[in-house]
Amino acid sequence: MPHRLIRTILLTLILLTGCAGASDPAGPHGIVEPFLRAWRDAGGDSAIGAPLGDPRWIDDYQVQFFQGFSITAVDGARAVSAPLSVGWQARYPDDLLGLSVAPLRASIALADDHDALAQPLIPISATLRLEGYSGPVELRLYDSQMRPAGAVSVQVADGRGVARILPRGRLGPQWAVALVGGQVAGARSKLFTLDATTALTTDDAQINALYPRIHSFMAQDVVSYPLNGRAVRGYRSPDNPLLWLRDHVYQGRAFRYFEKDVTSLLDAFRDAQRADGSFPDVIDYPTRFVTATRKEVEADLEFLFVQGVYEAWQANGDDAWLAKNMDAMRRALRYITSDPLRWDATRGLVRRPYTIDMWDFAYGPTTTSPDGKPAPRHWIAPDTIWGTFHGDNTGLAHALHLMARMERQVGDPALANGWNQQGDEIMQRLNALSWNERFFTHFVPEDPNVQIPGVAADNQLSLSNAYALNRGVLSEQQGELIVKRYFKRRDFNRAFAEWYSIDPPFPAGSYGMAGGKGENPGEYVNGGIMPLVGGELARGAFRYGAESYGFDILRRYAKLTELTGASYLWYYPDGRPGISGPDTIGTDGWGAGAMLSALIEGAAGIGDEDRGFRTLTLSPRWIADPALHTVYAVTRYAASDGYVAYTWQREERAMRISLSSSAETAFVRVLLPTDAHNVRLSLDGVEADAVIDTAIESRYAVVPVLGGSAEMSVSW
Repeated sequence: MPHRLIRTILLTLILLTGCAGASDPAGPHGIVEPFLRAWRDAGGDSAIGAPLGDPRWIDDYQVQFFQGFSITAVDGARAVSAPLSVGWQARYPDDLLGLSVAPLRASIALADDHDALAQPLIPISATLRLEGYSGPVELRLYDSQMRPAGAVSVQVADGRGVARILPRGRLGPQWAVALVGGQVAGARSKLFTLDATTALTTDDAQINALYPRIHSFMAQDVVSYPLNGRAVRGYRSPDNPLLWLRDHVYQGRAFRYFEKDVTSLLDAFRDAQRADGSFPDVIDYPTRFVTATRKEVEADLEFLFVQGVYEAWQANGDDAWLAKNMDAMRRALRYITSDPLRWDATRGLVRRPYTIDMWDFAYGPTTTSPDGKPAPRHWIAPDTIWGTFHGDNTGLAHALHLMARMERQVGDPALANGWNQQGDEIMQRLNALSWNERFFTHFVPEDPNVQIPGVAADNQLSLSNAYALNRGVLSEQQGELIVKRYFKRRDFNRAFAEWYSIDPPFPAGSYGMAGGKGENPGEYVNGGIMPLVGGELARGAFRYGAESYGFDILRRYAKLTELTGASYLWYYPDGRPGISGPDTIGTDGWGAGAMLSALIEGAAGIGDEDRGFRTLTLSPRWIADPALHTVYAVTRYAASDGYVAYTWQREERAMRISLSSSAETAFVRVLLPTDAHNVRLSLDGVEADAVIDTAIESRYAVVPVLGGSAEMSVSW
């Protein structure tokens, strides 16, 4: 008997036996048993009407859909009906419902574990079984939002086939539908669950060690306790066991990639906001008999609260939570831009006493605290020197721009333009006052006659210049000049790193510390070396066209922490760790977090322009480090399903990138080597226009991606 005739007979038998009840006479609308009896029991035409198609195999059961009802065959003689909620079609792949049914039954399962978790872009295998069939099968994948997540062609032989799947798309249970000749042969509603955990794997052990080491440091910095009937969880100061708004917010840029609770401490600070809109800088800690308080000299807490809320909202995507904070943020911004204690109405800029950068003690000898003890000048006094510190104002301008985004999302859109304009005007006035054509002058006194002995103000580079690099308020030229200024101060005969808190430092005794660290040059914030500066500088270097310098900083930090197994808030220039007191820890999350942010947002180039990575900017910069050839990077907001994953591969005069993410829109900017000319770019196998963008001296090939997943290649 000819082979083709045998195959035809087999397919006919499968059709007759594979559809339960197919041998029974068809009822109204061609419905057969056991669906017919269940249809009649459910009310028939008057209740659920005609079927929307033939029964199809889903999860090893035959299911027939009606308008608002499904009927599932339990066995050849019995079926059960169930109502479907409004919009039920959105919970099934379009192809499963829209295509006709094949005269075959396909079963689909993972080769190892039906209920397995899968990480994005890590291949897994699925087995297909179609008894009596040999030939091609198309396996289509769908993510938890029913978006297409790839298709695999499988050659089935003697009823068996194996599909190699590259998981991608939105996180959660993933559907698979098997098609034969364009018809549905079977489906699995939960072939696997796609999950994502922040991770970075390269072919370089030093880079690989950074994320787990930093994560380990920061995990040891968590403080949690009940407060006012609710649990608060935050990240402590490296020199103090309390929860400070400043330390927590700056660490939040990093811990949001692995910490689920990004809101409880911010909620506590919101509850502690004062009537005038100001904030304390340390929260109540009842078991330590600490009540919320604020060092009088500080002028940055209000914009820090806005930044903290914005970055937490990016991570959790919770608009309702964001809305609860809008009034508090508005009152905070109005306070800092109007209260005479914080706002210089003549200059139109934030004012503060003469502190070292953002720190909380003012210029002058040791004073006496309210409890009669010797102390640094945390308080405002008649002889306080007032002026403008640039970091207060770049931070405020940044917060005002963030506030405009949040107003457009959940607040009053009419206020958004006003916040943006206010931020722009602050930067115009700050540039006119403080920008010295190389960097921001540390402090500009309100009294022009004030002179600080031993200080050349126009040469004193303070740490918030590094923060300004990443606040989105600088011109490209300003960013480039600040990065170059730090690079020029890299002198290993003078200090093991150029991550100065301030350089040159103040002469000994300029700031009375009551015997604490900081009175002498090279100590603490008076010229100590700070990883937090290095991290912000590295992220800025990646941003402003000095990518190789960014990798240089990350590698030096990796060596430092590998050698010592620790990360301190500050170091002496000769490399000794800075111990400020008995509460100092060697797991400084502030500096470690800045380095992690530089690794994720700078080197890996993962940027969130909205929340939950809905609008993704991806700028992989691995080509700038010749030691790197393969990279697998995953960034996940632990408080939500927002994530980005990609693989990057260096080839001979080419790069390949495979991307999966939760993004709705992605803008991919691939850093090109200096010798790349006649650049060609393909997107999902189709040639695309290679738009070239520049960042100072660097060039990027840019392509937009709809849906957040793609296969790309760049060659030259």
